[in-house]
Amino acid sequence: MKRIKEYKKLFNVEGAIDLKELKKTYRGLVKEWHPDKFVDEEKKLEAEEVSTKIIDGYHFLVSIAPKTKEDNLEAYHTTITEFKVADYKHKSMLLEVTFTDGNTYEYFGVSKKLFLKFINAKSINNFGKRNIFNSFLYRKSMKASAVV
Repeated sequence: MKRIKEYKKLFNVEGAIDLKELKKTYRGLVKEWHPDKFVDEEKKLEAEEVSTKIIDGYHFLVSIAPKTKEDNLEAYHTTITEFKVADYKHKSMLLEVTFTDGNTYEYFGVSKKLFLKFINAKSINNFGKRNIFNSFLYRKSMKASAVV
């Protein structure tokens, strides 16, 4: 959640993410912080760091935007209903789940207590469907690459 707030602040996003506004702000920030605009080496290095953060933030916010999620809802539904959990990691309210189709999703705001219930459930797939996959803000974090 901290990451979401940080990126929303960087892009001056309040409430739901509008992709057109986000893209407009992104272009402005990239122009403002492009490393080639700076002559001083110290400023150039700072600009490289900031521009990397801008690029990461843009891609992150696009991935959690309502329009992006709406466009990918069918594929997401297929993944969580037809494929099993292959792997998972939990760190600081972030649950990362990789499914057997190779897709990996991040779920934001998942407490350690809920994570422990998830990994100790009789069926982590059913528990995930009932309590996590359709209840928490998520984003696709990695493209499918066949899990064997």
